[in-house]
Amino acid sequence: SLDIWDPFEGFSAVASVPPSARETTAFATARIDWKETPEAHIFKADLPGLKKEEVKVEVEDGNVLQISGERSKEHEEKNDKWHRVERSCGKFMRRFRLPESAKVDQVKAN
Repeated sequence: SLDIWDPFEGFSAVASVPPSARETTAFATARIDWKETPEAHIFKADLPGLKKEEVKVEVEDGNVLQISGERSKEHEEKNDKWHRVERSCGKFMRRFRLPESAKVDQVKAN
């Protein structure tokens, strides 16, 4: 049999925390790319598992683009035995100050 090296072996303090207590703000660091083309500023966000209805895109304070949302934790059954919890849940919000030349009245999301 092959042994698999576990670099976190011995770090039982984290492993013993129940999944319901592991809500984290790690999702708050949603990865977003921002590029500018001659026609537009384009933002692409990695928000796996979210439906478009769960993401809010708005402009505040004249030229601040805000992207926010929330991923709910999964329903846990009493007899569930978790082996690993890596996906985070919770609220996220990212804000970007757009340049003065941005046409904020033409913001759209898809």
